[in-house]
Amino acid sequence: MGSLSIWHWLIVLVIVMLVFGTKKLRNVGQDLGGAVKGFKDGMKSAVAPDPQAIKEQRGEPG
Repeated sequence: MGSLSIWHWLIVLVIVMLVFGTKKLRNVGQDLGGAVKGFKDGMKSAVAPDPQAIKEQRGEPG
């Protein structure tokens, strides 16, 4: 009784689609995907700084 079967999840999905509509769910998915992509890009830039910026901080010529 603790876990939900596939039928429970299908019923929940149908109810959510009826309440919100497919267009709104598509927009939410696109917004979420854009946020995840932005977060990943931000993490990449934080982990690997720009080599040109490092040279400028050290005072080395370009």
